[in-house]
Amino acid sequence: MAQDLLKQANYKGDPIPYRLLNNYYTNQVATAGLGLAIAEGLAGAGCNIVLHDLVAPKQPADDLSARFGVEVIPAAADLSGRDDIESMMVGLLGRCGAINILVNNAVVRHFSTIEQFPPDRWDQALAVNLSAPFHLIRLALPAMKQRGWGRIINIGSIYSSRAVEDRIDYVTTKAAILGMTRAVAIETARSGITCNALCPGTLPTPAILNKIATMAANSGRPVDDVTREYLGERQPTQRFVEMDAVAAMVIFLCGTAANDITGASLPIDGGWSIA
Repeated sequence: MAQDLLKQANYKGDPIPYRLLNNYYTNQVATAGLGLAIAEGLAGAGCNIVLHDLVAPKQPADDLSARFGVEVIPAAADLSGRDDIESMMVGLLGRCGAINILVNNAVVRHFSTIEQFPPDRWDQALAVNLSAPFHLIRLALPAMKQRGWGRIINIGSIYSSRAVEDRIDYVTTKAAILGMTRAVAIETARSGITCNALCPGTLPTPAILNKIATMAANSGRPVDDVTREYLGERQPTQRFVEMDAVAAMVIFLCGTAANDITGASLPIDGGWSIA
C-alpha cells in the first residue's frame, strides 16, 4: 500500500482534513484503478475523502470508510457540465469548509484517426479532461487561499510529453494539463498552495489488463508473454508502474517536504520518457 511505501521512506506528513478525488473513467467505475489507489493512500494517511463519480458511489465510500476509519463523502456530478461541477462544489464547500487537496484524475478518451474523430467526442474530452480541472481548481482556490494552504495535483500521462496515433483528444488534453499546472503554480506561489502534475507510464488498470488479455486470447499466446512484450515496447523497466507508488507520490506532495515543489511535471514511467 502507499502508506507502507511512505513508512519505508520515513515520511512524516501532516494530516489534512478533506481531499477531493474526482474520477471519470470511460468503461470503468470511479472506484477502480488509479483513483482507488490514491483514495486508499490518502485514507491510509488519515485523510477524509470525497469520492466522486457520475452516480454517488455510496457503497464504495462506506467500504473505504470502514477500512480506514475516516469520513468518506460520496459525491455525484457530470464533469462535462459546468453547472454540475459548480453544484457539487457548493455542496461540498458548505459541508467541508474547504477542499484542502484537489486531485484531478478525471479522463475520457476515444480512439480514432483525426479525420474520423467525432466532434462530440472531441468536445467531451475538452470538457472532462481540461475544463473540469479548471473549474474545480477555480472553485477550490478561494478557501485554500483563505486558509493559506492547499495542494492541487493534476494527473497527466506519459502522453503529456509524447504523441501516439489515433488518440488526439487524450494527447492534446494531457499536454494542456501541464500548461494549466504551471499557470496555477505561478499564480499561487506565495499563497501556501502548490500545484503539480504527475505523469505515469503504463499502469495495471482494468482497461490495460483487459486489453492485454484480449491480445493474448487473439494470438493464442500466454498472457505473461504478451505483457512482457507490451511493456517492453514502452517502459525500459519492462514492468508496470505500480498504482500504489503513484499514490505515495501524491501523499508526499501533500507533506511539508514538498512545500517548495510547485509547477513540476513529475514522470513516473519506468524510464519511458527518456528512452
